[in-house]
Amino acid sequence: MIKRLIIATAMAVFFTPCISMLAQEHPEHPTKKSDQAGHTKKASAEEKVTKAQISTGIKKHITEEKGKSGDGKFHIDYEGENLALDLVKVHDDRLSKLEEGKYFACVDMKATNGKTYDIDFFLSGKPGDMKVTETSVHKIDGKPLYNWKEENGVWKKVSA
Repeated sequence: MIKRLIIATAMAVFFTPCISMLAQEHPEHPTKKSDQAGHTKKASAEEKVTKAQISTGIKKHITEEKGKSGDGKFHIDYEGENLALDLVKVHDDRLSKLEEGKYFACVDMKATNGKTYDIDFFLSGKPGDMKVTETSVHKIDGKPLYNWKEENGVWKKVSA
């Protein structure tokens, strides 16, 4: 009986840190705490937007913008410099619904200058018709230029 108690206690102590790590939010990108899965909690007849639809919307936007450029790259201005970027990864784990009709996506992109840029995209609209409303360079080679902080339910950019 005592052996079972010791084994159960040892297992609980061993697995407790793993559980808390899995439950943590990514603190440097905005999320809506009441809506981590990309769905509203209230039941309504409105069309629900999934993380997959947000991911598809951002990939579609990047592809369309690359098609418009002469070099097949996604372009963004950063501090007066025109960055020519290729998509590396959409962070599907960081896609979020911020409020009704407003969404957030974070992607990694590689520039022709060799640097990796973490770009934050804000989208609005409905599934199949999402438009990017804002983009910003969040990190350069993993170093954040700003962080996110929630104040009274609204996410704001703060100094890194």
